[in-house]
Amino acid sequence: MTLNSLWFALIVILFTGFFVLEGFDFGVGILAPIVGKSDEERRLLYNSIGPFWDGNEVWLIAAGGAMFAAFPQWYATLFSGFYIPLFLLVIALIARGVGLEYRSKLPAQHWRKAWDTAIFLGSVLPPIIWGIALANIMKGVPIDAQMNDVGSLWGLVNLYSVVCAIALMLLFATHGALFLTLKTTGEIQTRARKAARRTGLWTTIFMLIFVILSYFYSSIFSKTGIDPGTIAVLAGISLISVPFFIRAKKDGWAFLMTSFTIVFSTITVFIDLFPRVMVSSLNPNWSLTIYNAASNPYSLHVMTWIALTLIPIILGYTIWTFWTFRKRLSLHDHMEY
Repeated sequence: MTLNSLWFALIVILFTGFFVLEGFDFGVGILAPIVGKSDEERRLLYNSIGPFWDGNEVWLIAAGGAMFAAFPQWYATLFSGFYIPLFLLVIALIARGVGLEYRSKLPAQHWRKAWDTAIFLGSVLPPIIWGIALANIMKGVPIDAQMNDVGSLWGLVNLYSVVCAIALMLLFATHGALFLTLKTTGEIQTRARKAARRTGLWTTIFMLIFVILSYFYSSIFSKTGIDPGTIAVLAGISLISVPFFIRAKKDGWAFLMTSFTIVFSTITVFIDLFPRVMVSSLNPNWSLTIYNAASNPYSLHVMTWIALTLIPIILGYTIWTFWTFRKRLSLHDHMEY
């Protein structure tokens, strides 16, 4: 394995970790207005992700930093071509974070409702934006010979990207609902399980549509044929198994299966791309790859040693946080958010 391939794999791991961990955060924010019927119940839902959400975003920061250091041309083309969607993504993440921290600073209902709205929008917009971005990266964007994205904002909106956006939003909602079944008790847990059952059905439908469209909009058919590969099949099996575990009230297994769905689906997307990192719809030869978009070998070598130092710290912090705050929450607990 070359350093280029190693750093590509590392970025895949970081994005995968972000989608799995931040996915349930987004899901809780999306479902809060539905599962939480009162201010006190919504505070409990926000408390369930309170110790985790900011630490989970570290995975995104690490992925962006790794992309900037290892593949600066990928970073430059992606962030220039997707400037407005990524700007909206950052605004949404900021709004959600501020909402989680400030909604309980004042007792006024209009204050809390305003921040509840910010948390909801800050949770529903990121998966939609990520879905649009991932679909277009797979489909291809108009990259010229100078590695510049010359497309427009509205060029990113198409049937393929819209279906991917909806599928990802629903998947995160299901993931978040199942997280709530593990963190809550009583009526709230029952509502969360019911929400997971409903969103899970629609997730399966839209994921199936997205897979079918992928054979027409991306290069997956030309690369793998009708068989999408073992990892993609595992993603499908994981997703299909979710409703069976929900009905059996095996919430831990159901949550594990949505986690596997996200992991295997993310890996499948990047396998479809490899060795490309962005596909040019103008000319396949103008696509960005792990070779023409990479830093020089010396930079990759130095960054590898830095990564070997920092990634265990991120993993250790994440494991410690989840272990420390593993207990279920109830309405009798102290509320912060």
